[in-house]
Amino acid sequence: MKNKLLIVLLLIVSLVQAQTARKFTLDLTDDGKAQMVCFLPTTPSGKAIVGVPGGGYSVLSNTHEGYLASEWLNDQGIAYFVVNYRLPYGDRTLPMGDVEKGIRIVRDSATVWGINPHDVGIMGFSAGGHLASVISTHADFAVRPDFTILFYPVISMDERVTHKWSCRNFLGEEGQKNPALVREFSTDKAVRRHLTPPAIIIMANDDRLVPPVTNGVAYYSAMRNVGNECTMYIYPTGDHGFGFGTWFKYHDQMLTDLGNWLKARKTPKPDAVKVACIGNSITDGHGIDVATQFGYPALLQQMLGDNYWVKNFGVSARTMLNKGDNPYMNEMAWKDAVAFNPDIVIIKLGTNDSKPQNWQYGAEFKNDLKQMITTLRPDLAQPQKKKGKKSKNVQPAKPQIILCTPIPAFKSTWNINDSIIANSIIPIQQEVAREYGLQVIDLHTLFADKSDFVQSDGIHPNEKGVKRMAEIIAETLKKE
Repeated sequence: MKNKLLIVLLLIVSLVQAQTARKFTLDLTDDGKAQMVCFLPTTPSGKAIVGVPGGGYSVLSNTHEGYLASEWLNDQGIAYFVVNYRLPYGDRTLPMGDVEKGIRIVRDSATVWGINPHDVGIMGFSAGGHLASVISTHADFAVRPDFTILFYPVISMDERVTHKWSCRNFLGEEGQKNPALVREFSTDKAVRRHLTPPAIIIMANDDRLVPPVTNGVAYYSAMRNVGNECTMYIYPTGDHGFGFGTWFKYHDQMLTDLGNWLKARKTPKPDAVKVACIGNSITDGHGIDVATQFGYPALLQQMLGDNYWVKNFGVSARTMLNKGDNPYMNEMAWKDAVAFNPDIVIIKLGTNDSKPQNWQYGAEFKNDLKQMITTLRPDLAQPQKKKGKKSKNVQPAKPQIILCTPIPAFKSTWNINDSIIANSIIPIQQEVAREYGLQVIDLHTLFADKSDFVQSDGIHPNEKGVKRMAEIIAETLKKE
């Protein structure tokens, strides 16, 4: 075993020197207990990966599950950063904070290091795979990766179906007795539609340490069930812990599979116009299989092209009303939409507000809509200046906000009331739009005779409907 590790280290030294333009180490903590080893490629592609070694949260296996990947990644033009995080000993905030700080540094230094800040991924192995999946599902938008690579990951924190010591070291023995905490950090339970980044999972069928079915496969299933992009490769043999070791029988095939996945990823340009699509299930893509690829925001992205970056922040069943049964502004998606710092915001809410249990608070709809708008555009919360008296210090308004009226409710499914939509909600939207000088896209009128554009529930657009929605919004944005 020692001879194998010595050979690996010698390979790392010789190969890294040939492919890496610059290697250096940064302290992530003042005492140097957490560090990030940085490998910058000779010819950067703009892509970056933050590596998270495994080791059961008791040691760091940062050779074959860390540094050894640098030569291959740098050869692809990918900047690589291995985080030697602090071990938790029951305090999960230590490793989480170290990895989040590493991602923040990479994004903050993107221009200097030749990195596209919208193309920063995370790659974790075993317990490091668990940590990578925690950052992918729990971290704030600013430090959440753009894509996730998981090698034979620990996913469940239920020690009965996973690696027991990873659970105990991450949560502590007391944490293991807390069912809510076990569920919260079993990351297959934390996957969120549209918000959890695309992932690739790499495992061996004969892994006896971290059972694939209750861990990696569970994460894949959770991602696929919500329609998120996810790919999984399970090789016949390899057991656990093969990492980037050349002794892995399927090493070359694995590199080809991973490389093809990375190359196939479409990355937003650093200066792309950012479009945030805010809404309920119609934006979310209810009834549209793999909505991340076939919902209206995804089609809008295709129609607008590479100079735009469209993100779906839709959440099913949500209301504009803060006293509604499911207020949108209580959601992580809303927090993410604001943090996205969009150039354009498409707001399509109001359908669920028409339900009787929600519209009893209809008198507050206007103020709640104005709250959303002024959170996105704080300048609109200021008293409006009279025409002809522009201040020299006034900055350009950002973002552009477009209000979309709800499409017609052709049936009263879920007690959605089209009369309230047409006679109460839409007039309020139009009034607020006039007050703030916003544009309105009247989807209610444009879909009035399009009952064949909705699903059998009479509420949600079908494939033809989401395509038409995307076309209407794309035409509006292109005119602007």
